[in-house]
Amino acid sequence: MTKPLLRSLAGETLPVPPIWMMRQAGRYLPEYKATRAEAGDFLSLCYNPDLATEVTLQPIRRFGFDAAILFADILLVPQALGADLWFVTGEGPRLSTVTSRADFDRLKPAADVHETLAPVYQTVRNLAGALPPEVALIGFAGAPWTVATYMIAGQGTPDQGPAHALKAEDRATFEALIDRLTEATIEYLSAQIEAGAEVVKLFDSWAGSLRGEDFARYAVAPAKAIVAALKARHPDVPVVTFPREAGEGYIGFHAATGADCVAVDDSVDAEWVADHVQPAGCVQGNLASRHMVSGGEALVSEVRRIRDALSGGPHIFNLGHGITPDADPGNVALMIETLREAS
Repeated sequence: MTKPLLRSLAGETLPVPPIWMMRQAGRYLPEYKATRAEAGDFLSLCYNPDLATEVTLQPIRRFGFDAAILFADILLVPQALGADLWFVTGEGPRLSTVTSRADFDRLKPAADVHETLAPVYQTVRNLAGALPPEVALIGFAGAPWTVATYMIAGQGTPDQGPAHALKAEDRATFEALIDRLTEATIEYLSAQIEAGAEVVKLFDSWAGSLRGEDFARYAVAPAKAIVAALKARHPDVPVVTFPREAGEGYIGFHAATGADCVAVDDSVDAEWVADHVQPAGCVQGNLASRHMVSGGEALVSEVRRIRDALSGGPHIFNLGHGITPDADPGNVALMIETLREAS
């Protein structure tokens, strides 16, 4: 196994950790903006295998990352289940809502998502044949709780309030939606693996708004079910989980879910992660995204600090969340150069 990312995911501690970056194909790159303009709109880009392949490859060509992550969106799954999905320029996604049993009953079965998502699988096949031999290919999906928050509210919300309200007021419908999304996510990620993804990642961007028993039931349990099903079908494919802003919930997340790697956000210190999370397995993270905007000596020192703090175990270097559109590509290059410098 020669790809550095796969070596780290297998539990190996490398002298220089592999690096990729959440949202590495995106709006901070001029070449991405040009391709997006060619596609016409965001969803057309996601569903055009040739153009989605191109934008996935752009940061690999420019920066030499150790992994490429499929260009897609977490809300393609609800669309494949029958929800209406569109994007409002400058504001983000909008969906038809699921707030009642009648709304839920209009959704398609999980096994029926593949027709809509077939272009995504073609993008994976394209990438599997186009990437340099040392670069790993990551597939991904949104975790059920995070995707459900968008489906219930019809858009992103600051506190996921509508989802918490449905959970309190109509638990049966809420749990039916979580279960449907869990099944659909298994189908979607399994198909990505069959198309050529070597690793898959589960993004639970809003896990931090779940507390106590809710965190166990709606962040941990769905991740455990998805990991178990994928391992049964594809035992050699590693799974990365990202319960963002889980705080103390990061402790034990490897064991509780069966994940090969737990990604951590930048609200926790790398030194804390080394003590409390990394002993259980590979960790990924966790440079604050703001350093991709501001750069300078603060960026250099933070990269070195995180690298050194997590050097005692398997580590994949990444941001604590996605890179932002106002980031400077020169700072991305500086991050990689600093990480790979002779220590």
